[in-house]
Amino acid sequence: MISKSNEFARRVLNFPAIRPCESVSFSTLLTSLINLSHTICSFKSKTFFTNKKNTRVSIHLIETLVVFLEEIRNGSSRFEVSLSLCLSELHFIFQKIHFLLEDCVRDDSRLLMLMKSDKISSHFRELMRGIALALDVLPLSELDIALEVKEMVEFVRKQALKTGFEVEKDDRISMRRILRIIHQFEHGIGPELSDLKRVLEYLEIRSGNECNKEVKFLENEIVQECEKRDLGFLSSLMAFMIYCRCSVFLNLESSRNTTSLQQSGGGSSREMIKCLNPDDFRCPISLEIMSDPVIISTGHTYDRCSILKWFKSGNHTCPKTGERLICVDPVPNHALKRIIKQYCQENGILFGESDSPNRESTRSSSGAGSPAAEQAMKLVANFLVQKLLEGTSEEKNKAAYEVRLLTKTRISNRSCLVEADAIPPLLNLLSSIYPEAQDNAIAGLMNLSKFCRSKKIIVENGGLTLIVDVLKKGIKMESRQHAAGALFYLTSVEEYRKMIGRIPEAIPGLMELLQNGPNRAKKNALVTFLGLLMYQENHWRVLSAGLVLLLVNLLTSCEREDLISDLLAVLATLAEKLDGAMAIISADTLPIIIDILGSSNSRTAKEYCVSILLSLCINEGADVVPLLVKNTSLMMFLYSLLADGTSRSSKKASSLIRILHAFNEKSSSGSRASTIPQEQFVHVW
Repeated sequence: MISKSNEFARRVLNFPAIRPCESVSFSTLLTSLINLSHTICSFKSKTFFTNKKNTRVSIHLIETLVVFLEEIRNGSSRFEVSLSLCLSELHFIFQKIHFLLEDCVRDDSRLLMLMKSDKISSHFRELMRGIALALDVLPLSELDIALEVKEMVEFVRKQALKTGFEVEKDDRISMRRILRIIHQFEHGIGPELSDLKRVLEYLEIRSGNECNKEVKFLENEIVQECEKRDLGFLSSLMAFMIYCRCSVFLNLESSRNTTSLQQSGGGSSREMIKCLNPDDFRCPISLEIMSDPVIISTGHTYDRCSILKWFKSGNHTCPKTGERLICVDPVPNHALKRIIKQYCQENGILFGESDSPNRESTRSSSGAGSPAAEQAMKLVANFLVQKLLEGTSEEKNKAAYEVRLLTKTRISNRSCLVEADAIPPLLNLLSSIYPEAQDNAIAGLMNLSKFCRSKKIIVENGGLTLIVDVLKKGIKMESRQHAAGALFYLTSVEEYRKMIGRIPEAIPGLMELLQNGPNRAKKNALVTFLGLLMYQENHWRVLSAGLVLLLVNLLTSCEREDLISDLLAVLATLAEKLDGAMAIISADTLPIIIDILGSSNSRTAKEYCVSILLSLCINEGADVVPLLVKNTSLMMFLYSLLADGTSRSSKKASSLIRILHAFNEKSSSGSRASTIPQEQFVHVW
């Protein structure tokens, strides 16, 4: 009967309590209420960072009521009807108190709980008044219980009405100090370090990692916030905590020190996290770290957004197994979500964020959210650039890490860092002998390269050669992966496509990453190739480098549908040109493409297969069409696409079917395949 809270399903200061069913038995209701009371009393041993007096008084009153509840457990059933009314109301109120206490002890929402102290005090006041009203209906004088117990109930009722539940003096002082600092931000004034430290000490925030937890929590609140009037307030609080994270802790701890601080508690769970493969946290469809993992009926887990998109496309199969699903309702995987969240916290990854080069984060926002947040970010950007230019090696690494974090969240952050001239020192850091510093710098540059104004600055400062150098010789594989991502964003500018293609090491570096890198790196390399191929001159470069043969080899060994689709996308682009079509045919690719067309569960992969076949017919029809006609299963696959494929794939399939039929008709009339005019194979869109 106890309503189990879930930190992922419920926003703070929301209390989705459920009233007990009227048909529930008296004993069940009483037992559930006692269990819920004990759960609330267990919060005595937990740490409350703010609102300490109100929580302490509330727990004490409920602890007193437990004596009464235990007393009536074995009492007379004569008053069960009147007691049930009171107990039912108490159960409903206790659920809300339980939710409220859970929010007050969260270690990632200390700042917001402090700033919401007025609202929290009001909640405690209302809930305690509710308890007093519920106790009013008790036939207390007629109950067969000890006099001391009756007096205790009366004491609780009077205290619940009498206690003011006001904001504590120390909380109020800290709130005013924070509001004063935010006011300083609005005027572009950097606050005194001592004022920031006082606030952090009061909230018992002692490390940059704890600051980061607060930032991520506030960012999630902003994403979920529906009322625009609170967005500015939340953005200002987040800016305050980011400023604290950078200005207070950047000089005090390196990434290594942060890790040791994290290990001071919960060591066993953290050791377990280290033993896990982070690739297991990625969605098999999107390759992104899952922010909302769900399980489907085959037992496989996907990110909710990806699997729902898969289902909405008309697929009713498991993407990994191909098994047809009777039920397509995903079930939340809360245990995995907790592990992923902890992994992200311990590795400085923004939970729920995506750094994939083929899509912007859904959390990105063009605005800072409030004047205070905007000015605070400018102060932070200038501070970080100064550290990147003049700091020690350790400070430069930490500053690059902060840039990496900040540039993943908001477009306004990227703008501030570009205006503060952060790109040149980040480029200088690419030659660092320290793996973490190089990785943080290239990841920050990859995020900045999403911003239009950044691209020109990167190129004008010699960034292309430096990024390609990391792509080829990066100390960590993750750095090479980020370098490929940065190049992808830069290929959005036509001139830069030409420049990247002309760098001797660029294409070999991408091919090496594609051949030997993990799946995430392969994906980055493939989308970068797609960007480069938008410039015609790069076609012969990748062909002479042997890209087609590498793509075909990967197709035969790859088992991931998403990567297969990306491999086919590059082949489809190459097949559009005559020299690309010739290279694909020479690599004996036709049987592989036809096999994927018939066996794949991915509509996208099938569409690329048809595109490749159609392009080959257009460019090398005399050699390709006779081979396709001989494949008896191909026509069946094409007709299947007419019925079940996307609109584009069905159109392409229709064009290919017409070409094959035309060849059959000419063959049956005695015409030679070689005399078929090339225009016969031109499809109609």
